[in-house]
Amino acid sequence: MGGCPKKSEHLLVILPFDPPNAIFNRIRRNHPHIKITFHQLLFADVPWVARSQVPSEIFHDATFLITLSAIPPSPKDCPNLELIHFTSAGTNHIANSPIYTNTEIPLTTSSGIHGPQIAEWVLMTMLASSHHYALLHKWQNNHRWGQDDQSGVGLMRNLHDKVGQRLGVLGYGSIGRQVGNVAKAMGMDVIAYTARPRTTPESKHDTGFIVPGTGDPEGKIPQAWYSGTDKKELHHFLAQDIDHLLVSVPLTKDTTHLLGEEEFDILSKRNAFITNISRGAIIDQPALIAALKAYDASMTTGEGGFAVAPEADMKADTSIPGLRGAAVDVTDPEPLPKDDPLWDAPNCIVTPHISGLGSAYVDRCFQVFEVNLERREKGERLINVVDRERGY
Repeated sequence: MGGCPKKSEHLLVILPFDPPNAIFNRIRRNHPHIKITFHQLLFADVPWVARSQVPSEIFHDATFLITLSAIPPSPKDCPNLELIHFTSAGTNHIANSPIYTNTEIPLTTSSGIHGPQIAEWVLMTMLASSHHYALLHKWQNNHRWGQDDQSGVGLMRNLHDKVGQRLGVLGYGSIGRQVGNVAKAMGMDVIAYTARPRTTPESKHDTGFIVPGTGDPEGKIPQAWYSGTDKKELHHFLAQDIDHLLVSVPLTKDTTHLLGEEEFDILSKRNAFITNISRGAIIDQPALIAALKAYDASMTTGEGGFAVAPEADMKADTSIPGLRGAAVDVTDPEPLPKDDPLWDAPNCIVTPHISGLGSAYVDRCFQVFEVNLERREKGERLINVVDRERGY
């Protein structure tokens, strides 16, 4: 076929790990007109402030930028930049930068790639808590056949599997959809909450990047959808007999401390378990600790200090206050200080923002960019584009 050769373009990649050369070779094969430059840079406290490792002039002739956090200090440093792709799911960390506030350069995220691994973390921590894995692990470490621990065996006999329990997904994006997918396979009932109403079948579709075979592309899993941006609508959702709440909304000024004492009081009707894989500041952390302590104080204590819940039907409302547990992969602040009380909050699993890591992470990040390269060349609409007004 004839036609003019494509003009030369420059892809600048700035990431905190070794160059993914196999991926670069794939891009070169499919897009031979693109020159690739790689710079390794560890995490920056203020991503858009020029650093000696990444002088501002390197941005000057870049057409595309793939980065975790490092971006040009100002618009004048990147006159040729046509797209910035972030390897993170959100862009809240650069929302105050001149590039975000003073340009219209399209920004895309890697939202959609995290679903499989984060969903596994969510289910792992959920089951580790409900199956009292800490006690099981203690028995093993002590070389103890725990059948002689009557209080511990009582805990196991009082287990409730997930069949029939209700998962509330606060933010039904790619991660929430995959968690909902797995939860439904376990027999859970799933309900979803989104900022905007999803009243038609088309509006419930996932239009972002989807790892094949995962998620809920057509939005058919939730038994019910709820929506809104004010407290009244949020509280109506939280009052829907939720046994497990997944927090997966982006962090914006409107979602900062979205969940606090009032919301936890509503969730205490079912003594819900809360999982946060989004950002720590979405939850009022002291209020979460207080809710966990309130539940723990109402429990009797078995051998080894493990809480023993009274026998009760999980589908019946309880008079016990507080939340029965939490799993957080994100905290406020990060890193979490060694003396922060969250570390010792009862029935709380804390991990250091690692739920999305895995061997497929980098390749999937670049897959999103490559999909957009193809769409751009065809004149099609890009996926995973950040809406600057909404903040995600």
